[in-house]
Amino acid sequence: MNSKSLRSGRRRTTQNRRRSTIGKITYRAKAFSLTVLQPAQLLSMMRLAIAAVVLALTAMPVAHTQTYSVLYNFSPGTKSGDPASPQSSGIIAQGHDGNLYSTTPVGGTLCSFCGVVFKITPSGTLTHVFDFNYPNGAGYTPFSGLTLGTDGNFYGTTEVGGNFNFGTVFKISASGNLTKLYDFGTCKYPCKEGVYPKAPPVQGRDGNFYGTTPHSIDGTDNGVVYKVTPTGKLTTIYPFNGTSGGNPNDPLVLGTDGNFYGTTAKGGKTIQPTCWGSSPTCGTVFKITPGGKITFLYEFDQIHGAGPLSPLVQGSDGNFYGTTSAGGDANGDGVIFKITPLGKLTVLHALDGSVDGKQPSAGLVQVTDGKGNTVAFYGATTAGGSKGFGTLYKVSLSGAFTRIYDFDNTTGATPEVTLFQNTSGILYGEAFQGGSGGAGTFYSLADALPPFVSLVSTSGKVGDSIEILGQGFNGTTDVSFNGKAASFKVVSDTYLSATVPSGASKGSVTVKTSSDTLTSNHIFIVLPHIKSFSPTSGKVGTAVVITGTAFTGATKVTFGGVAATTFKVNSDTQVTANVPNGAVTGKIAITTPQGAAISSGIFTVLP
Repeated sequence: MNSKSLRSGRRRTTQNRRRSTIGKITYRAKAFSLTVLQPAQLLSMMRLAIAAVVLALTAMPVAHTQTYSVLYNFSPGTKSGDPASPQSSGIIAQGHDGNLYSTTPVGGTLCSFCGVVFKITPSGTLTHVFDFNYPNGAGYTPFSGLTLGTDGNFYGTTEVGGNFNFGTVFKISASGNLTKLYDFGTCKYPCKEGVYPKAPPVQGRDGNFYGTTPHSIDGTDNGVVYKVTPTGKLTTIYPFNGTSGGNPNDPLVLGTDGNFYGTTAKGGKTIQPTCWGSSPTCGTVFKITPGGKITFLYEFDQIHGAGPLSPLVQGSDGNFYGTTSAGGDANGDGVIFKITPLGKLTVLHALDGSVDGKQPSAGLVQVTDGKGNTVAFYGATTAGGSKGFGTLYKVSLSGAFTRIYDFDNTTGATPEVTLFQNTSGILYGEAFQGGSGGAGTFYSLADALPPFVSLVSTSGKVGDSIEILGQGFNGTTDVSFNGKAASFKVVSDTYLSATVPSGASKGSVTVKTSSDTLTSNHIFIVLPHIKSFSPTSGKVGTAVVITGTAFTGATKVTFGGVAATTFKVNSDTQVTANVPNGAVTGKIAITTPQGAAISSGIFTVLP
């Protein structure tokens, strides 16, 4: 796999495909020329024509005006130690303070090739948060960008460095206090451990972080999926074998079912002589549980795309959306696809390099209508377009494609980083090259998109404190979970916390400020929780009353793993179940459409 080879393809000149309205009018005029009209008739027809044009213009929808702005030019040549060259795995995160945080793999005041964690305001003022340095053991070359944890810290990885020079996992505060959580390469070769991570880890429902590495030191070099605790204990939960999948480059996405979804750049069906780049295989889409059970949902076959080098995103319809860097139609310029959680893939749009752009290594960002419903996705291509330096585009859920912007090198080139939408509605991104400094740009794209609130965690139990990001929070009068009012605390104008209220159910979170009502761009899932049960022991047939929260819609109750044949949901906070035949001493579990709850205590089955 060679991402540079993808960017070095031929440049094409965009052909103007607009159909001429004037041409249509000329055609109609030729038709009218068959009849000789009197002056009065001509005057009457002209009046009717003018009226029709006025009516048509009045009825036309007003087009949104997209505004592209370069906020910062990365310029290490003129600004010593300046960040430079943000690349494909990089993720932009919004902090509690409303500013944006990310990394670049090069630049820095301590070491020009070691990389930087930086903060940039929505208006473009950049500040170094942390400069990596070769000898300090924290690692260097952070391709990953950052993800925000529920503790307020950011999490990321360095591709190399650390105690064994195989990379690290780290957390860092907004003020720049960095803690190295793990050094890759602690085990002796060959062993099932990943190395050279490029993507940041993402937080699961259990509070742990999950990530991928494209390489491994098990003798196969196919990469792994790992879990790391907030204190730094790392476990490899799945080593890829290359046949079913291999070399994941991108961050996982946490699905609404609590599982993780991702892509591998290689693996799957073999295409001869090659599928994409130098790889004989096309890559896969997979689902993996927090426990490491993996399901390969789809194997790319070149026709439907090849070489996914970008993360997935889940829309409000429950489906996942993504891009491939190659494959598709005869041009092989990549595709935009939709895939269901069960693995049915649909190509929404096959990219035409000269017109649309080509070779996307950036993923998609979903935008909503201000009510939590996905209306479109925005993305970037690394090459192609009218100038040959890449494009920005919008695609609807049905696949309607609109090219928005052509990079021209002076405003940036080769945008590899997935766009990020700030809670203000404005989109932000990074270009790998170009700009006045030649080392890339940090830019914004305004497209009249509505503001919203962002949930740091999209699931939780009744009583949990949930962090919410946005703007205009000073003067907030109400926070509700799917219409259920919650207690809340405003920490700043861009950050508040709210407690999941009793009786809350799956749905959007709304924040009513002094000037607006803001809706979350993702739904919040209320997880079931077992507080107690009575009695704590009994024979087969004993009725057991289970008390807790979010039990509505429960579909299953088990005693020691054995399903109860008789149970009743009395209310959202109570279930009564009878101990089934074959039950064994163990924990009680309740399954609902939103998840499963397991008791902390043991139920003893008496003889």
